[in-house]
Amino acid sequence: MIGTTISHYRILEKLGEGGMGVVYKAQDTKLNRTVALKFLPSQVSGSEQDKARFLQEAQAAAGLNHPNICTIYGIEEDGDEQFIAMEFIEGMTLKEKCKSTSLVDLQQAISYLKQIGEALHEAHSKGITHRDIKPDNIMVNTKNQIKVMDFGLAKLKGGMGLTRLQSTLGTTAYMSPEQLQSADVDHRSDIWS
Repeated sequence: MIGTTISHYRILEKLGEGGMGVVYKAQDTKLNRTVALKFLPSQVSGSEQDKARFLQEAQAAAGLNHPNICTIYGIEEDGDEQFIAMEFIEGMTLKEKCKSTSLVDLQQAISYLKQIGEALHEAHSKGITHRDIKPDNIMVNTKNQIKVMDFGLAKLKGGMGLTRLQSTLGTTAYMSPEQLQSADVDHRSDIWS
């Protein structure tokens, strides 16, 4: 896919891959800016439930306007490809940041925690529970600003019930007890994480 153009985006490089998407760095040729594009992985792109969850992710994150949350520009289609266009964040994940330094500066850690809390407060005030808060889903940009991203498992208050019955979604090491038991979750699960 690298080097190809989809819609008006020229794909530059692959940034990462997870269960609900493959993310690429791209050049928006209309607005002349760098963006990130998240595509459904090919193994799930045919599933109507996964397509609906993908749309729900875009809608959940697009409804949030906060300096500590990754900005969603839109959800687009080009042929059979459905993708989310979003802010490209120059930096590294919080996981990578923690691995790259041997000493954690207490004041910086407090600043990061405060910013994560503010991002979650914004989401929770809009009825959105993230359900997958972990260092891999938090970016630290080049200005040391936190950006919470990846609302792929978000639960929207009053939203579509897209979680399969008898399934547990999230990353086990960061799940609240309610999530592990496939019980109803709310903002407290994000705080636990």
